[in-house]
Amino acid sequence: MMALRATIGLASGFAAARFAVCGVAACLMIAGASAQETDGEAVKPAPPAASDAATPSPSPSSSTASPEPSGPPPDLAFGAFQRGLFLTALEEALKRVKENPNDAPAMTLLGELYRDGVSVRRNLAEAMHWYKLAADRGDRQAQFALGIAHLNGAGAAKDRKVAQDWLEKAAAQNHAGALYNLGVLAIDAELQDFPRASELFRKAAELGDLDAAYGLAVLYREGTGVPRDKAESVKWLKRAADERHIAAMVEYAIVLFNGDGAEKSEAGAAKLFAKAAQANSPIAQNRLARLYAAGRGVKVNAVEAMKWHILARANGVKDDWLDSRLVTLSPPERLAVEEAVQRYIGN
Repeated sequence: MMALRATIGLASGFAAARFAVCGVAACLMIAGASAQETDGEAVKPAPPAASDAATPSPSPSSSTASPEPSGPPPDLAFGAFQRGLFLTALEEALKRVKENPNDAPAMTLLGELYRDGVSVRRNLAEAMHWYKLAADRGDRQAQFALGIAHLNGAGAAKDRKVAQDWLEKAAAQNHAGALYNLGVLAIDAELQDFPRASELFRKAAELGDLDAAYGLAVLYREGTGVPRDKAESVKWLKRAADERHIAAMVEYAIVLFNGDGAEKSEAGAAKLFAKAAQANSPIAQNRLARLYAAGRGVKVNAVEAMKWHILARANGVKDDWLDSRLVTLSPPERLAVEEAVQRYIGN
């Protein structure tokens, strides 16, 4: 009987976590795992690979976020920023700071503009200058930005202690990203503190942080830092998956496919795998290829199966079983697969 296993184990889920900057509201992304296939089933990946070392480093984000005004309601500066009118945002923010030298949200916005190099030449030193002014005045977004900068050594001296101090300040004001980062730091430490990580993940998840919801689901599944609880794990996994968190979609699709913790639904699993595959998850592409090849949750479609297999394989997910299917295609089918892959890449 075909079964799918979880794609990410505890060690690879957290020790391989990556810090990812998403605008001012940066977050710490849990690294995805590259599962290998054996005898028709996926096996859990080995502990963290060198490319996903425990030492955090910046990586691109799958989402973007604009600065969050932590003072009065959005005004002309923030409204302009949200509409992509960055020069207007710069001018309005500078005007605000001139009128009020303690306008921390405007200072944070200036930090964002200089850090990303929109409307001005990118200047990390200038960005840190504005973040520091805002952070000293209690702006949690600026405190968070400084924490991430010191954690990654991007624009500021790399210093875990300083980074943690700034993150603690932001977390004290219920900044979800700061809470989550502190949770991962509790795990990525010489003396790991999983109970503290679970508490921080929970607070962040309740504030809407999807990475934290996913992380909490992993802890409940493994029974690390919290009692093992499949129902709680699936609850948090589903919450993140419903908001299109890619790793959570893949994991929840596996839950649905196996009926392990939720009502079995191969069709539901196929839909989630398809969403994650379209978001370029190699693991989801591999699982979707297998479903199309076997006709589980979807109708058998050799062209779609091989399209997703080729895309997953190009991203490092090997699969001997699907390779054996690929060589049996007829010339017209091979051409159709090639065209399907090119269409996907072109889009």
